[in-house]
Amino acid sequence: MMQIYTRLRFLAPLLAVVLSLGVAAPAAAATTAKPALSTAVLAGGCFWGMEEVFESLAGVTNVVSGFAGGSAQTAQYETVSTGTTGHAESVQITFDPKRISYQQLLDVYFTVAHDPTQLNRQGPDEGTQYRSAIFYADAAQRRAALDYINLLTAKKTFSAPIVTQVVPLHDFYAAEAYHQHYARLHPDDPYIVYNDAPKIVALKKLFPNLVAKSLT
Repeated sequence: MMQIYTRLRFLAPLLAVVLSLGVAAPAAAATTAKPALSTAVLAGGCFWGMEEVFESLAGVTNVVSGFAGGSAQTAQYETVSTGTTGHAESVQITFDPKRISYQQLLDVYFTVAHDPTQLNRQGPDEGTQYRSAIFYADAAQRRAALDYINLLTAKKTFSAPIVTQVVPLHDFYAAEAYHQHYARLHPDDPYIVYNDAPKIVALKKLFPNLVAKSLT
């Protein structure tokens, strides 16, 4: 009996340590877990206005203006502006799919962010670098984009054909720093006032449930 008691006294501290580790480990994991984020890359004219529209949405954590469709060697604004690089001015949208879905991003893209019937131009800007394009990251994004375009076409939502390209994303290159958040930082720029501010008005009217609370 004395031997059993001695063993229990010896094992008690070890059991306490094991039990404490077993309880503490899940709690620690829970505190360090981060939400799984997704990205979407969309092109539809000047990236200033596109960026402002998508960074106005709840569930979008970051938007970067940049270039997609060409090589790293030509991913500079002045070079892309020649219209010979294959790049399109684009935005990379990082979002929380638990708060806003890829489908909802497409809703905003086709309804507010740009006119998908304009070929190689958008508003006052002309050239292939201003084309309408969805750069899909995987098969799910490709199918969602094609299905949406087919739906809009079947419903005859637009009087002209949709010219939006649906192409694979190979790389995305961030534009120069002075392009980032340009519309938000320069709201009085005549280009922004005339071309982009109306998009935010339309966004608030058509998708009030998607707009970030700070803008409502």
